[in-house]
Amino acid sequence: MAKARYSRFPSRKSNSSTMIFTMLLMFTFVILILLALGILSIPSNSGGSGKAHDLSNIVHNQADSSAEDQGKSEPWAEVISWEPRAFVYHNFLSKEECEYLISLAKPHMVKSTVVDSETGKSKDSRVRTSSGTFLARGRDKVVREIEKRIADFTFIPVEHGEGLQILHYEVGQKYEPHFNGGQRIATILMYLSDVEEGGETVFPSAKGNYRKKGLSVKPKMGDALLFWSMKPDASLDPSSLHG
Repeated sequence: MAKARYSRFPSRKSNSSTMIFTMLLMFTFVILILLALGILSIPSNSGGSGKAHDLSNIVHNQADSSAEDQGKSEPWAEVISWEPRAFVYHNFLSKEECEYLISLAKPHMVKSTVVDSETGKSKDSRVRTSSGTFLARGRDKVVREIEKRIADFTFIPVEHGEGLQILHYEVGQKYEPHFNGGQRIATILMYLSDVEEGGETVFPSAKGNYRKKGLSVKPKMGDALLFWSMKPDASLDPSSLHG
C-alpha cells in the first residue's frame, strides 16, 4: 500500500524525500522480521502472560475462558485404541445436560432387553440386567443439540442414528460381553454420572495404545466413548466385543 500511495507523487520530488521513503520501507521490513522471529512482540491489553504471536496459547486461553463462563471443562478427544477403533471425547456433555437426560428418562425406566437374533424382536435375558428407556429422536432442543454433536463427532448424519437410549446400572448389574449386531456400525456411550468404583466399559479383545490385550474405559460424567463395531470394509470387527 505504501508503494502504491507514493507512486502518485510527482516525479520531480527531491532526493531527500526519496531517501526518507526508502528508510521508512527498510525500517518497516526490519520490524516485520523481528515480529516473525519472536524477538519483538506487540503489547497486549488482555493482561495475559502469553506472547502475542503464540497462536496456540491464544486459542487455549479463549477456550479456557469460554469453558469457565459456561461452568464446564474444555472438550478434547483421545484415541484409546485402533483395534477396535475407539475414541473418548472428554467433556462431551455438560453437567446440566447429563442431569437433564436423567430427569427425562427416570419416570420411564424399565428392565433392559436384548434383540433375538432369530426374530429380531426384543426379549428378556439374564445377560443384561440393567434398566433403561429410549428417547424419541429430536424430541426437544437439548436432545437435538446433542444429536447434532454426535453427528459432528462421528461424521454420521443424524437421520442415520437411533434415538438416545438411557441406561441405569445398580450395584451388581451387568451386560455381559457382546457384539452390536444388525446394522449398528458404531456406538457412542455417554456417561451421565460419576461412580466411586466399577462401571467400566470393557473390551476384552482390544489392543490399546500400548498394544496390551484388553481395554477398560472408566466412566466419567460428561465423557463420550465412540467405538466402531465394523471394520472399514464393513466386516464385523472381532475386537469390538464389549460389556
